[in-house]
Amino acid sequence: MSAQALYDIEVKDIKGESRILGDYRGKVLLIVNTASKCGFTPQFDGLQKLHQDLGGEHFEVLGFPCNQFMSQDPGSDDEISQFCSLNYGVDFPMFAKIEVNGPNAHPLYRFLKGEAKGVMGSEKIKWNFTKFLVDPKGAVVKRYPPTAKPEAIRKDIEKLL
Repeated sequence: MSAQALYDIEVKDIKGESRILGDYRGKVLLIVNTASKCGFTPQFDGLQKLHQDLGGEHFEVLGFPCNQFMSQDPGSDDEISQFCSLNYGVDFPMFAKIEVNGPNAHPLYRFLKGEAKGVMGSEKIKWNFTKFLVDPKGAVVKRYPPTAKPEAIRKDIEKLL
């Protein structure tokens, strides 16, 4: 699939409105599958800091809640939105809960996994807070494991800006 194909993918924002990723054409993107009740949930702080420091015209963090890993995001989209806002001050774009693995994996994650394999060539998302860095042309530059803290990714983002 071409990098351009990323921009044709339709997603629903956390309020249920349809969007296309083409809305983010020309921006560096950090796409993250999130969860509200995970050991990595405090990474929302770092993601929000990246958004505050680098976000705007050329960079965007995009959060996609997922409940596939030990049911760590069981709430409704509204509950997730409120949790992220109240506990972490999240104001970067959050989207409707999706699946990232299996037969019902969202087309966005099928694309991302195909473009940037995990450890030992695996496509499967191993856990919450796996991150994908996308360049302004829609090419997936790198995949980061859940243990990679947002601040550790900052230099890679800045190189693309």
